[in-house]
Amino acid sequence: MDFYSLFLIAIALSLDAFGVALCIGLNNSVKINDKVLFASSFGFFQFLFSIIGAYAGFLFNRYVASVPNIIGGALIAIVGVMMLKEGFQSEEECPLIKPGMSIILGISVSIDAMVIGFTILNKVGDNFAILQDTIFIGVVTLIISSMAFLLAKYLKRIEIVSKYADYIGGIILVIFGVKMMFF
Repeated sequence: MDFYSLFLIAIALSLDAFGVALCIGLNNSVKINDKVLFASSFGFFQFLFSIIGAYAGFLFNRYVASVPNIIGGALIAIVGVMMLKEGFQSEEECPLIKPGMSIILGISVSIDAMVIGFTILNKVGDNFAILQDTIFIGVVTLIISSMAFLLAKYLKRIEIVSKYADYIGGIILVIFGVKMMFF
């Protein structure tokens, strides 16, 4: 996979974490240690789920059946549509900061990375390349989440920003899925 496509996928996957980090960052009771914990959790689970998905997809393609580009593209487009749908339905308050919430939120914003790993990253076939791509996705998410915490003190209307983050991520995944299916 070329760098440009991987970068767009990493950005799209990290936008959920961006919206959640903005929401958390606006909470006055959140300390710097909490912000570091949340950003690290988001990056780690994006990496973990994308590598699990990549190896599961690699094993599936090798021992069960090869997933054609049309099916993989359709799955990615479906994830994008689900992100768009989530953006329309998202009207909830900022989550309360409780022990263990970083793990729960890290997992919740990273589930889609497993699908991306299963459908796209498995085609690499090289363990080093899979590891490199999934680490890149995790690092991009860590950086994007950290930027969200820095921006949070300047943004007052979190509902608008988090809603647009879901839309942008969903649109990028839909476009990438369509490109994978037809081009």
